[in-house]
Amino acid sequence: MNAPRTIGIGILGLGTVGQGVWKHLSDKKTDLESRLGVKLDLRKVAVRDLKKHRAVKIPKGKITKNPFEVIDDPAVHVVCELIGGTTKAREFTLRALKLGKVVVSANKALLCEHGPEIFDAVRKHGGQFLFEASVAGGIPIIKAIREGLAANRFELIVGILNGTCNHILTRMGEDGLTFADALKEAQELGYAEADPTLDIDGIDVWHKASILAWLAHGKWAPRKQTLVEGIRNIGPADIDFARRFGFALKHLAVIRREFKKGWMTLGVYPALVPNRDILARVSGVNNGITLRGDVVGATTLAGRGAGGDATASAVIGDIVDAIAALTSGAPTLSGDNLDKREKQGKAIRMADLDEIISPFYLRLSLLDKAGVSEGVYRIFSKHKVSIARVIQYEHPNKGRGTVTLSTYPVSERKMGAVLKELRQLKTVLEEPFILRIFSPES
Repeated sequence: MNAPRTIGIGILGLGTVGQGVWKHLSDKKTDLESRLGVKLDLRKVAVRDLKKHRAVKIPKGKITKNPFEVIDDPAVHVVCELIGGTTKAREFTLRALKLGKVVVSANKALLCEHGPEIFDAVRKHGGQFLFEASVAGGIPIIKAIREGLAANRFELIVGILNGTCNHILTRMGEDGLTFADALKEAQELGYAEADPTLDIDGIDVWHKASILAWLAHGKWAPRKQTLVEGIRNIGPADIDFARRFGFALKHLAVIRREFKKGWMTLGVYPALVPNRDILARVSGVNNGITLRGDVVGATTLAGRGAGGDATASAVIGDIVDAIAALTSGAPTLSGDNLDKREKQGKAIRMADLDEIISPFYLRLSLLDKAGVSEGVYRIFSKHKVSIARVIQYEHPNKGRGTVTLSTYPVSERKMGAVLKELRQLKTVLEEPFILRIFSPES
């Protein structure tokens, strides 16, 4: 009997995720070898600081400051890129792919910003690029779209893709914390960075949503045609409105596809989600994603979307897939299916503002004076935007009041015209604050 093939694994970066990958691969090495019919060789790890204290112990001969000792080693078949960023990560990834190696990455920013270049390298050189860990941590959403639900065309993909935002909004909605207090708590618990901009301004979710849109529809959504909003400006009146009318406030990525008209839309924004929707019940740092396919209907996956172990689990899942591809010769992403996906994406246009329709919620700070509300309502009437509900609040400062209202479904263009005129009113004292009201149908 022939000896089992040895698969060499190298890791670039030994942060929280990298340490988790090394630890769990080491702990489960015997079991994985038995299941996969190969020998696993954890050959080398590249780090920036050799002296830094880490929770895992790496043998001295297996750790280096030179990433090319990992990438260029002919006995390394799978390179795990876990350094983050887009400059060095791009350089290392392209070098490994040009050598025909498999690259496993958790780097959503890298894929979002350099995806076409990366997949062109896969097409030209025969390597592989696997990226399950780049979206939703331990939830196998990429495998679900690419394999388990491959028979479907997806009319809707909607997800809670950032655990930091979800923790903050959960604490605000369920426990009455202010945004500032909820953010501070998230930072103290390690859920949010000292500079939380990428999370709370929606940039992290935009990266992830862009990957899902490409995976499902073959199109990279242009940033200028993508609505990206964060959660900084959510206040007590918004929470009160949601509670009164049966909503939960969630930060969503929403990807819609209209097959007959040939358009796609991608939005990242805080939204009011009806309590009856399963995503309204995804709380804390968890993530949740609903996919509505033309064959299976609606499917929801939920679980840990971030953290070292959850992301390490996804990385190891990709390593297992990589080994299967290396030993069977069946590539996960081949030049042929990349060409098909690219051709599919070119046939799709981004939706016009008239085609993007939903109910809206609006909060206004108004001068407390007779006739002010009538002037606001005239603007809505002028643009044929129908109001569904209105709540008025007294303001701590005399001479002003807060009004919150919701509309029936209307286009982004019409709502934009309403907002433009409201901003010009001298009786509107602050920038109007707007939320979308999520509905699977709109």
